[in-house]
Amino acid sequence: MRKLYWRPPGVSRSALVLVALTALVALVAVEAFQVQRKQPFHAEKLAAARLCRLAMQVIKAEKEERGIRIDPDADPAGTGMIGAPLTPITSNTGYLNAKRTSANPNFAAVMVELLGQANLPRGSTVAVGVSGSFPALNIAALAALHEMKLKPIVISSVTASEWGANHVDFTWLDMEKTLFEKKIFDVRSIAASRGGIDDRGFGLSKRGLALVDETIARAGVRSIDSESITNAIDLRMEIYDQFAGKQPIRAYVNIGGGSASVGTHVGRKQLAPGLNRARPRGVKLVDSVMLRFLDRDVPVIHITSIVPLAKTYGLAVEPSVMPRVGEGSVYTKAEYNRWLTGIGILAILGTMFAFIRWDVGLRLLGQSRASKARAQAQPEQMI
Repeated sequence: MRKLYWRPPGVSRSALVLVALTALVALVAVEAFQVQRKQPFHAEKLAAARLCRLAMQVIKAEKEERGIRIDPDADPAGTGMIGAPLTPITSNTGYLNAKRTSANPNFAAVMVELLGQANLPRGSTVAVGVSGSFPALNIAALAALHEMKLKPIVISSVTASEWGANHVDFTWLDMEKTLFEKKIFDVRSIAASRGGIDDRGFGLSKRGLALVDETIARAGVRSIDSESITNAIDLRMEIYDQFAGKQPIRAYVNIGGGSASVGTHVGRKQLAPGLNRARPRGVKLVDSVMLRFLDRDVPVIHITSIVPLAKTYGLAVEPSVMPRVGEGSVYTKAEYNRWLTGIGILAILGTMFAFIRWDVGLRLLGQSRASKARAQAQPEQMI
């Protein structure tokens, strides 16, 4: 069986090779000479990360002043954001790699990126749900909201998973109060629940429950004392609406896996990490504050799956030293040089037209071959 090969009639193999080489050179040049381009909200991202770093330093100093030891094995970067493996107010298991990864001030830049994607006008009201599990991310969210000139309404839950803000004398509410009193942030929680299973602290010891209730009283915020998980969700929605007043809530930010906020451990996986604009379809959904807001057409920023989220935005995973502000592709990203790309495309098109469409290339190649043939035909001159 004979094989048929097609190439444009009248075009030599040499011409096709030249066109291919031009395309290859253009491709290599475009790939090799990419430029670092600043991403949207670059200034706000840097400012938020610096504010987040300052807040983390304040919390670390407060811990040291209170005699709370920072474990170098659990917290090699010395961030002060890593808690203990087990305390009376620990609600469930936690992953140390996620906690270490979260203790990065550049997560504030990620929060700015997500808030920017939501296209929120300055001065918009944003509902926020946090727990004690990821205190560094709570701080990152507050820093981002501050720099984006947004008005947060924060509801917290006290208990924390392993390695979170689970020191009984220095919970997330205590951290938040410290940052407020030291004028790092001008907002703090308006209400708090026990958290944990069904948002009511099921599974904690009597002492643990008492310590949680004391924490809420010490913080001086409203206690959300619900009768069921559905009631806990209802109460949170009522409180958000009450404090928003006539101002519409433009977005909801969830940090971690608070039961009422995400809808138990099953609900946490219903929405993708990052910005969600619509209720998922084709799956059986668990009721949650997140879904209630989506049903109102309010976008939801869901901060979960911390390690994959860090990789998405170029942040370090389990850094052994505190990352510097400005590190990560969330600030700048390698992109193709548009001018060089344009020149490469023009070079390829020019070569194709010269050797395929027009006869310029054919004449050049033809003259070259003819000259070579004449030279070979001439007799050698005697010296």
